Amino acid sequence: MGKIFNNQVGFDRWNRGTEWPMAIISLVFLGVYAYVVIGNLRPSDTDWPEVLMNAIWVLFALHYVISLILVPHTGRWFLTHLHELAIVVLPFLRPLRLLRLVTLLSVLQRSAGAALRGKITLYVGFTSGLLVLIAALAILDAEQNHPEANITSFGDATWWAVVTITTVGYGDHYPVTDLGRWIAVGLMIAGLGLIGSVTATLASWFVEKVREAAQEHDSAVVHEQATSQAEG
Repeated sequence: MGKIFNNQVGFDRWNRGTEWPMAIISLVFLGVYAYVVIGNLRPSDTDWPEVLMNAIWVLFALHYVISLILVPHTGRWFLTHLHELAIVVLPFLRPLRLLRLVTLLSVLQRSAGAALRGKITLYVGFTSGLLVLIAALAILDAEQNHPEANITSFGDATWWAVVTITTVGYGDHYPVTDLGRWIAVGLMIAGLGLIGSVTATLASWFVEKVREAAQEHDSAVVHEQATSQAEG
């Protein structure tokens, strides 16, 4: 029975078939979440956003459970998808649900493929912008109703996200809640990882260009020597 469910082919088909639909659902969630957070809406104001976000959470949970059943290496997959587990088991912490947008970044990276270096500006720009937006919404949701909060508007949250992801950290805005501090830690790690990825990509491109130039030089030298010998 285990072989029927836990097989690489079945998991790959499931993963490919649900990758883009789940990415689109994640964007829908982002839009509804932004509407609720920026408007600082309570459930008593209007209930449709909360109903829709809960429905999307159920889809996330189903996708996680089915993936866990199908994947052949359950333990490895479990450890590399802890962010999805957090979404499923901590639904009351709304900012954590934004972790599902990591799927969108993964889809974008795979779609870029070998052309990543040629489109590095677009990729980095989109990724950075999405991370800033996610972090700004998450920190605003966690902070804005706290009595001692100094991040109380989307503008404050966006400014904080920009200076944090770039590791500048002016300190004029900072989180005061425990959840807000964890969001800050996650954003700083993401910022360092993004900078590291860009540096590695540019270094790889530079090394490749140097190697190509050296090969062209060697070929030219060999051709020149062969021509000289033929003339002589």
